[in-house]
Amino acid sequence: MIKNVKVYKNKLKIQFFDKRECSFLNIWLRDHARDKDSWDKRSNQRKIFTAKLDPNLYIKNAKIRKDGKSIDILWSDENKIINYSSKFFIENSINHKSKKSSFKLWTKNKVIKDKFIDFEEAISDKGFKLFLNKLYQKGFVVVKNCKNNMSSVDKIAKKIGYVRNSIFGGLWSFESDKNMADSAYTQEELRPHTDSTYSNDAPGLQLLLCCKYKATGGESILVDGFKIAEKIKKEKKDLYNILTSFEVTGQYIGDGVFLEAKRPVLKLNKENNLIQVSFNNYDRAIFNENNKKTKKFYDAIREFDLIANNKDYQWRHILKPGELLIFNNWRVLHGRGSFKGNRKIFGCYINKEDFDSCCRVNNLI
Repeated sequence: MIKNVKVYKNKLKIQFFDKRECSFLNIWLRDHARDKDSWDKRSNQRKIFTAKLDPNLYIKNAKIRKDGKSIDILWSDENKIINYSSKFFIENSINHKSKKSSFKLWTKNKVIKDKFIDFEEAISDKGFKLFLNKLYQKGFVVVKNCKNNMSSVDKIAKKIGYVRNSIFGGLWSFESDKNMADSAYTQEELRPHTDSTYSNDAPGLQLLLCCKYKATGGESILVDGFKIAEKIKKEKKDLYNILTSFEVTGQYIGDGVFLEAKRPVLKLNKENNLIQVSFNNYDRAIFNENNKKTKKFYDAIREFDLIANNKDYQWRHILKPGELLIFNNWRVLHGRGSFKGNRKIFGCYINKEDFDSCCRVNNLI
């Protein structure tokens, strides 16, 4: 509840009974007003013309309502009173810390036990949030008892968002094929990597459904890229700084396309929090840099890649027919052991923004 409010020339300061404090500039408060003339609740869109707001507008009066749950503000521009809730102030304070779901980093020995979920439970109204929470927190989940067809992949994808079209199509299947210009279509070992480092907006999720397995080997390999980053940041900060600043170019050349994109192995946001791991030694393009920076870069990716290939950091599992692996391609590196025989996979990608949207709708972030 709100204890006190103080009006200044260009801002408002609020104090709560739990001793929290926050302040907001007048122009910000007026721009973010949620009254019917300023905000369209139906479409969740702003109605006011921000550029026409008086840059010198001020608060004539601010009064706490008797229940302490909101403040009535009388503005100078239209001489109107607009109500702001305590929840609005708290959630939009720069000091606010969300209590919503967070990542659970893992290694081989710390992979959470409940990494499997049944298909029917995953697509049910009640079970979907459990499935989504597993995927968000750990970066991956295995859905069991799927039907061995594209429909299973499509149903899971559509619960989250929609299937992303790429150079491989929307829903796709693959077996070993020497005619394809991609290492995934071989029977050779695939070391841990993320997909589409050559795309400006790499897919957020990848779904892989095993529909045929008459082979030996071919286990799926997963590594928590955020855990690798945490280890390097703690133990070798100089290499971490290289991984977060040196932009690496990824390329896909073949099948009539030439795709290229550039970003650091570890991408940070403006608060210096890690938001994306982007590492694929197969698709890394030629780069030209001075010798000093080049040496540091190789030192950094050597450290990163050796950890990614350390079995103590890997979760390994042979997908059986009817098992669908889904993982966060912005966090979890994936690979595959070499195999002999026949192995057929159905799959698709989902955009990161659609995964994030689904998590927000379900109150996870």
